[in-house]
Amino acid sequence: MPGLKDIQRRIKSVKNTQQITKAMKMVAAAKLRRAQENIEAARPYAEKMAELVSSLASMSSPESHPLLASTGGPRTGLLVVTSDRGLCGGFNTYLIRKAENFMSEKGSDNVSLSLTGKRGLDYFKRRNVQIIDSKPATSVTPSYESARETALKLIGLFLGEELDEVHIIYSRFESALTQTPVVQRLLPLAPEAGEREESGAEEGESTEVLYEPSVDQVLQNLLPKYIEVQIYRALLESAASEHGARMTAMDSASRNASDMIGSLTLRYNRLRQAAITSELMEIISGSEALKD
Repeated sequence: MPGLKDIQRRIKSVKNTQQITKAMKMVAAAKLRRAQENIEAARPYAEKMAELVSSLASMSSPESHPLLASTGGPRTGLLVVTSDRGLCGGFNTYLIRKAENFMSEKGSDNVSLSLTGKRGLDYFKRRNVQIIDSKPATSVTPSYESARETALKLIGLFLGEELDEVHIIYSRFESALTQTPVVQRLLPLAPEAGEREESGAEEGESTEVLYEPSVDQVLQNLLPKYIEVQIYRALLESAASEHGARMTAMDSASRNASDMIGSLTLRYNRLRQAAITSELMEIISGSEALKD
């Protein structure tokens, strides 16, 4: 049974841990504010580009550009965006679980991984999976150049017929409390012409647009940029999600530390009171013995 000094040391240790978790929560909150501003600025551009590319693809034949052509083969490239550091709750766990479910559906032997983030690399390098590329994640401010390098690598593998499909898994930032792992197909691009025409008809908008010099040439120049922008957006979403998850996890850890300190303090007071009562009983017993 622990004594009073043991409980005192434990209370001090928990208080020190609580100071660390509170500091980490404040740092994560400051980083989250900047990351949220970045993703809110990038989302409209990425979504409009996706809408434009989908519109151009629907007006062009799949044979007009190799990034639109689907071979129907099973070889799949999967880009998984995780974090470099832990202490962010289930952020990385949910992404890895999503990746494993995807690999089970496609067949693990048919999936090659491109990993961004040390946590994903640490997990998958100990398993029997093919890793074609890996790099650390820059969660403070992801660079567009990093996204461009990854995009060129995946596009080269796709054009070299080493991959038949390319997908990306990342955590979409909803709020500081909610981050949703999503799977998005990057290559080959799948136009959603039917849904777009229906929405345009309902809103009464004209969908007739003239492209110069031609639809195919505009699409040819835009498609590689589209892949780069989508990967860059995923990096920004993941950075904001990581900071939100870490802020929530550290807040929960701080509250748990407060509960533990309260419980230990109560236990300490009870043991101290029991020791005082025992000493008083001994004094009284000794006093009574002297009277006799």
